Amino acid sequence: MKNRFLLSALVLLATIALFAGSLQAKTMKISHVRPQGTAIDKDLRWFSDTLKEASGGKIKTKIYPASALGDYTIVQERVGLGAIDMACQPPSSAADKRFQLVYFPYMVKDWAQAKKNYAQDAPLRKTVAELYAKQDIHLLAAWPVYFGGIAFNTEVKDYGDPEVSKGIKLRVPPMKTFQLLADTTGYLGTPIPFSDAFTAVQTGVVDGVIGSGAEGYYSSFRDVTKYYLPSNTHFEVWYLIISKKMFDKLSPEDQKQLQDVANQFEERRWSVAEADQAANEKRLADYGAEILKISPEQIAATAKKIQTVVWPQILSDVGEDWGQGVLNSIVE
Repeated sequence: MKNRFLLSALVLLATIALFAGSLQAKTMKISHVRPQGTAIDKDLRWFSDTLKEASGGKIKTKIYPASALGDYTIVQERVGLGAIDMACQPPSSAADKRFQLVYFPYMVKDWAQAKKNYAQDAPLRKTVAELYAKQDIHLLAAWPVYFGGIAFNTEVKDYGDPEVSKGIKLRVPPMKTFQLLADTTGYLGTPIPFSDAFTAVQTGVVDGVIGSGAEGYYSSFRDVTKYYLPSNTHFEVWYLIISKKMFDKLSPEDQKQLQDVANQFEERRWSVAEADQAANEKRLADYGAEILKISPEQIAATAKKIQTVVWPQILSDVGEDWGQGVLNSIVE
């Protein structure tokens, strides 16, 4: 009887050990929105390789580029549910409209101010982490992308004057911030999903795109971009996120290892992001797009109009007291 009990106990312990080992050996999926070989793809592959080496092979990941696991809005939802382990992508306001505040147009004016507000321990960064946490998502790192601009497939007059109606249709992401940004600066904003945006420009449904920057336009719209306006519409940051369920399954030691590599991933990007923006503008120009000139005074005039007209409407949408509190925390 004792031998049988001992055998059963050993079998049970072996089963538990095998199950625990299978959890530890699980290869986590990481989704992102750009094609293979782009800057984010290369950085995530560095992250994956570094994490595997640093953890002694315990933490393995696999990269899924080009929205292979679904549109970023769907991926964010699935990360929250634990169906996808990780992602590095823009936040979606579909589940929480307060994420619109992250895309407030003309909220920061230059790279120095951007780093003060989006880096670790900044008030705005903490707000983003709190919003993700409400969706059972843990924020690991930020990946600064660019200051945004507008891509055109046709010539546009008075592009630097926000008071002039241009008669130009622009694809905007299905988000109120970008719709108002386009409409308030003289364009006709047309919400179109990202997956349909290229065809919409190619077939003349719209005359251009707003909501991205030189890197995004070169990656996904270079064949239909004849002009690019670097008007600093917004500062775009993508976030490296992980399902809280998955994060909580890791040991404290593995959590620390994961966070340490994520911190390196973020700092590496901050060190090259501004130069990368300039390089992508050059890539667009080399591919045949004309980079339109816009003065600091014209950008400032556009920013002033947006802050006066658009900001109050978005604040009303996300909750005026909450939103104004976040804006008041912006570091100059």
